[in-house]
Amino acid sequence: MEHPLAFVDSELQDLRSKGLWRWPRLLEGAQSAVARYDGRDLINLASNNYLGLANHPALKAAALEAIATTGVGSGAVRTIAGNMAIHQELEAELAAFKHTEAALLFQSGFTANAGTVAALLGREDVVVSDELNHASIIDGCRLSGADKKVFPHGNVGAARHMLAECRGARRVLLITDGVFSMDGDIAPLRGLVEAAEEFGAIMMVDDAHASGVLGRHGRGTVDHFDLHGRVHIQVGTLSKAFAGLGGYVAGSRNLVDLLMHRARPLLFSTSHPPSVAASALAGVRLVQQNPELISRLWENAWYFKEGLRVSGFDIGTSETPITPVIVGDELRALQLSDRLFEEGVFAVGIVYPTVPRGRARVRTIVTAEHTREHLDRALEAFVRAARAVGVA
Repeated sequence: MEHPLAFVDSELQDLRSKGLWRWPRLLEGAQSAVARYDGRDLINLASNNYLGLANHPALKAAALEAIATTGVGSGAVRTIAGNMAIHQELEAELAAFKHTEAALLFQSGFTANAGTVAALLGREDVVVSDELNHASIIDGCRLSGADKKVFPHGNVGAARHMLAECRGARRVLLITDGVFSMDGDIAPLRGLVEAAEEFGAIMMVDDAHASGVLGRHGRGTVDHFDLHGRVHIQVGTLSKAFAGLGGYVAGSRNLVDLLMHRARPLLFSTSHPPSVAASALAGVRLVQQNPELISRLWENAWYFKEGLRVSGFDIGTSETPITPVIVGDELRALQLSDRLFEEGVFAVGIVYPTVPRGRARVRTIVTAEHTREHLDRALEAFVRAARAVGVA
């Protein structure tokens, strides 16, 4: 009899035969603009560490102080072991940051999205979702049991048409990423909000890649479009611009109170260690006190984008520090990434199922920590690597 997991061997062999099997590189040391991977110091274009805070002294000091005063663990889920003061302090800071009544911490951005959608919707409801929304949104929709309608990426007209078809539903949720993580474009949030208001839908935005990046002091796409008070649910992460770990939901006090009683990730998984919450709190405060970090991030982003364009690379519709170099062919994209590694640049090839077939790319993210010299060297490496592997 064949082993029940024999299909695993078969699928791995298929990946290897196509040259698509990869194992993550070993990061030796801190995330930084130049980081050590597999024993080599490389210009790092693969990290979501937008503002360069992952190794910042203020965040490390906050984490160490929290360990010294409150230990290394929270003990259990918050509804059993209780809230820690540092969790409540961070939630209050995030609510003020996002200009909402309240905020609620989740263990990750993934659980914030999936747990919120699943807690609010059921089989009598409908969710209208952008086709390129994050996997956590897709999984939340599946878990909720709600009817799913998927509109073409960024197409407000199609979203409005789908909302019009949902008039008989108990609840309707319109949901979008604020910044799309693989293409780096910004959602047409103003048009989507107007559509949600027209049809009485709940409006939800996943601002994982916008928080700390877009808007005044990095408040995200809601601030970027000046839509405060018109987006019912804002989701963010603490693992990107704020360089830590975790997610949060910002919205009304009643929304947060209900999620505390209905969101399964909160009810069945231990809360943040105090050191993680403390470093995130330090990060949120530091960003608001140092707007030059965001200015430097954008200066670097536009410089690098223009360098890629001038060199003839296809960067798609990117308008944020996420800049894909679109190759198309999966094997060629991974070969480009491998050759960049040899040239001293760490930038990862992204293939199906993370992106659609035929849209493979090497995704890059510059940070506030990169210098002009780093970016120039990276641009030169892209040109050499592309020639070596035959990428036009």
